[in-house]
Amino acid sequence: MKIQRKEVLIGLCAVIALAVLYFGIEFLKGVNIFKPANYYYASYTDAAGLQKSAPVTINGFKVGQVREISYEYDNPGHVRVELSLDRELRVPVGSKAVIEQDLLGTSTVVLHFSDSKDFHDIGNRLVGETAQGLMGTVSDQLMPNVSAIFPKIDSLVTALNTLVRDPALSKSVQRLDDITLSLDQTMRKLNATAGQLDPVMKNVNCITGNVNTITSDLAQVSGMLSELPVDSLMNNIMALSGNLRSLSEELDNPDSTLGALTHDRSLYNNLNNAAASLDSLLIDVKKNPKRYISIKLL
Repeated sequence: MKIQRKEVLIGLCAVIALAVLYFGIEFLKGVNIFKPANYYYASYTDAAGLQKSAPVTINGFKVGQVREISYEYDNPGHVRVELSLDRELRVPVGSKAVIEQDLLGTSTVVLHFSDSKDFHDIGNRLVGETAQGLMGTVSDQLMPNVSAIFPKIDSLVTALNTLVRDPALSKSVQRLDDITLSLDQTMRKLNATAGQLDPVMKNVNCITGNVNTITSDLAQVSGMLSELPVDSLMNNIMALSGNLRSLSEELDNPDSTLGALTHDRSLYNNLNNAAASLDSLLIDVKKNPKRYISIKLL
């Protein structure tokens, strides 16, 4: 009897362990066995990498998960997906269960509710669609443009080949080489000329220094001139000019004393005769000094 109890306990422990293992695995998958849920189904021609326990969302909020994925053998080319949704969630008729992929390639089921006032019964089949992935969208949008560009690229390559084979291009390249060589020679000559200009620049600097010195001296002279009594000097000059004018007027006037001296011809003749007589007297004095000078010795 004791042996039977022991076997019962072992069997019970094994059952409990299996139950804990099962519930643990389901919990790790995200399945809450103790939370009631409603089940719906959707059929897809492409599951797009959808996995069990993948989330089911509405507007980014998780309202359930994928319960089971199986191939529909009675409907070839379709995959049957069982969706476990919250029991409080009511699905309007005409709603869609769309498989979408994010940038990392993870697939989720997104519910797009319709505006219908009628609701699906539990276990009904929803409209299943597979959204085009990011790469597929890029491919669909890019490939037509790429296909349209290919003929243009071919024409461009043909034109480039024609241009490269044109002898004029080779001549142009040769001319560019010649121009580059000429520019190099010109730059060397300019550098040599710049080296020769250094002494000239030094002389210019010296001349500039001298000009600065002269400018400073001129500034000093200008200051000294500004300090001179220019007004009194100009007054004296004006007075002297007036006196000279008066003297000139008297000399020109025959009625004045100076004018009489300059205009009287007889006075000029008398002065001339007196000068001649004085000259004769001096000659006679030189010839006969004893006649005019008497020297007595004591």
